Amino acid sequence: MAVETAGAMSPVMAFALVGAIGVGAQWVAWKLRLPAIVLMLLAGLAIGPGLGIFNPERDIGPLMGPMISIAVAIILFEGGMTLNLRGLREAAKGVRRLVLIGAPVGWLGSALALHYVAGLSWASAAVFGGIMIVTGPTVIAPLLRTARLAKRPSQLLQWEAIVNDPIGALAAVLAFEVVLVVYASETFGAAIWDMSVGIVGATMMGVAAGWFLSEGFRRGRVPEYMKVPVLFASLLVVFALADHVLHESGLLAVTIMGFYIANADLPSYTELRRFKEHATVLLVSGVFILLAASMNIERLSLLGWPALAFIVVTILVVRPVTVMLSLAFTNIPMKERLLVAFTGPRGVVLVAVAGLFSDRLVSAGIADAALLTPLAFALVAATVVLHGFTLRPMGQALGLAGGQVPGVIFVGGSQFSSAFAAALQKEEIPVLIADANRARLRSAREQGLPIYVGDILSDGAEHGVEFISFGRVIASSDNDAYNTLVATDLGPEFGREHVYQLKRAKQEQTRHALPATLGGRSIAGGLRYLELARHMRQGWEIRATNITEEYGVDDWQADNPDSVPLAELTPGRNMRIIAGDAEIKAGPGMRLLALSPGRERAAEAAERKGASEDEAKVAQKAADKAQVEADEKAQQEGDSMSADKPRSTSAD
Repeated sequence: MAVETAGAMSPVMAFALVGAIGVGAQWVAWKLRLPAIVLMLLAGLAIGPGLGIFNPERDIGPLMGPMISIAVAIILFEGGMTLNLRGLREAAKGVRRLVLIGAPVGWLGSALALHYVAGLSWASAAVFGGIMIVTGPTVIAPLLRTARLAKRPSQLLQWEAIVNDPIGALAAVLAFEVVLVVYASETFGAAIWDMSVGIVGATMMGVAAGWFLSEGFRRGRVPEYMKVPVLFASLLVVFALADHVLHESGLLAVTIMGFYIANADLPSYTELRRFKEHATVLLVSGVFILLAASMNIERLSLLGWPALAFIVVTILVVRPVTVMLSLAFTNIPMKERLLVAFTGPRGVVLVAVAGLFSDRLVSAGIADAALLTPLAFALVAATVVLHGFTLRPMGQALGLAGGQVPGVIFVGGSQFSSAFAAALQKEEIPVLIADANRARLRSAREQGLPIYVGDILSDGAEHGVEFISFGRVIASSDNDAYNTLVATDLGPEFGREHVYQLKRAKQEQTRHALPATLGGRSIAGGLRYLELARHMRQGWEIRATNITEEYGVDDWQADNPDSVPLAELTPGRNMRIIAGDAEIKAGPGMRLLALSPGRERAAEAAERKGASEDEAKVAQKAADKAQVEADEKAQQEGDSMSADKPRSTSAD
C-alpha cells in the first residue's frame, strides 16, 4: 500500500488537476488568440515549482513514467498517421526540399550546436538534435492564422511542420536506439548487431501490425463502432510487445505502424485520424503540464549562458542555414526564403519526447542528458514567444502578409456567390470561389475573383487551396445534399460556428429534416437557392452601408425593409456572417453588407401606373409569393416524376 506524503494530493485529484489545467489553458489561449503552449508552460511551472501545489513524483508516484511513455507513443503514432507519401509527392518542390534536404541538415546543425555551444555530449546531442527537426505543427498553425501570410511561405511552413513532425521523432528514436546499444554493448560489432536487430525488428512489427489492421478494416472484419478501440488496443500491444522483446524499440514500432496505416488508403482513415487528433490534444496538454510541473529549481539552475547562446545560435544560425541550403537554386523569391528561414517555432512534441528520452538516457549512464528537458522548455518558450510577436510584422515588412480578417471560401459558383465575394473583396477580405464546373465560375472570372476549379473536398484542394488564409466557409451551390456534405466535412476544421450553407428545400418537413450534427448554419435570411437566383435575375445587388451614431441599424431597417443582411464588418479588424434570422449587432464605425433590391426596380415599383407606394409594395410581395409557389410546385413535380420512374432491376 502506498503511503501518502504530507501535503500530497490523491492520484485521482492529480489527474483531474492536470486535465483541467491543460484543457483550460488551451481554451483560454483560443479565447485570447495566444499560443496555447505558452499558457500551458506558465500554468505547469506555477502549480509545480512555483506554488508547490502539484509534484508529479510525489502525487502520482511510479505511474508517471509509464503514463508519459504511453502518451508519447500515442503522440508519435498520430504523427506517423500524418505522413502520407502521396501528400508529400503532391506538395510543392520547396516542401520536398525542406524535408529531404532540410531534415538531415537541420539534424546535423542542431547536433553541432548542442555539442559545441551547449556543451552536451555527442550522445545527448545526437538524440536531441533529431527531435529539433520538428518545427511544431500544433504551434505553427495558430501563428499562421494570426499572421495571414502569402500562400507559398504559408504552405512551406505548414507542410514542413506536418511532414517533419514524424520524421524528427523517428530520427530521435533511431539516434536513441543507437546510443543505448552503443552504451550497453561491449564491442562495436555487438553494438551494430543489436542496433540492426532492434531497428529491423521494430520496423517489421510496425509494418505487420499496420497490415493486419488495414486489411481487417478494409474487408469489414471490424465493425465501425469498434475501429477506434481496436486501433488503440493494437497500438498499446505493439508498443508493449516491442519494448519487451526488443528493448526500447516500442516508439519506433508504433511510428512505423502509424505511417503504414496513413498510406493504406482506408475509407475510414479520416475518422480514425480525427479521433486520434482529439486524443493527442488531451495527451499533449497532459504531458506538457506534467513535465512543466516536474521541473525543479535545481534542474532549471543547470541552464546558464551556454543554454542562452545555444538558443540564439539555433534561431539565428542553424535554422537560416538549413532553409537557405534546402531552397538554394529554386524559383522561390529571396523574401520568402528569408521569412521561412527566420520562422521555426518548436512545439509540445519536442518537450514530450525530450522529457521521455532524458530520463532514459540518464538511466543509461549519460549524466548530461538531464539538461535535455530544461533545454527543450527554454527553446520552445523562446521560439514561440519570439515568432508569436514577430511573424506578422516581419511578413508585413517583407510584403508577404495579408489582411487581419480571415477570408471566406464560397463553394458553388453562382451570381449570388460572385456578388457576395466581390463585395467582400472590396472590403479587403480574402475570398475564393470553388466549383467543379468551370462554366459556373464564369461570373467570378469576369469579375477577377480568385477561383478554384475542382471539388473543395478533394485531395487536390488540400494541397492547392491555402486553407490557412480562410476562416469561414459558405456552401451555396444548387445541390442541397452537397452543401450539407461540405458543411459537415469542413465543420471540424473551421469550427461549426464558421460554416454556413443555404437553407435546404423542404427542410421543415419531418421526413426531410436532418439532425443537428449534419450541415451548417443557414445564411441569407433563410433564403433558398432558387429564391436567391430569382432575386439576382431581377437585379438585386449586395450593397455596403456605413453604420454611424446618426444612422443606426434601426434607421437602415426602416429604409430597407426588403433587404437581407449578410455580414457585419469592422474594417481591418473583424467580420461576422449573419446567420439565418440572427439579430443585427452592427454599431457605429461598422459596415453592413446586405442583399437589396436594385434601385431601378424599386423606383419602377413605386411609380407603377400611378399606384401609391403602399400598393406597389403589396403588388410586389404578391408577385414574389406567386413566384415562390411556382418554383416549389415545379420542384415537387420533378420529385414526383423521379419517384414514379420504374426502378431498374439487376440481372443477378
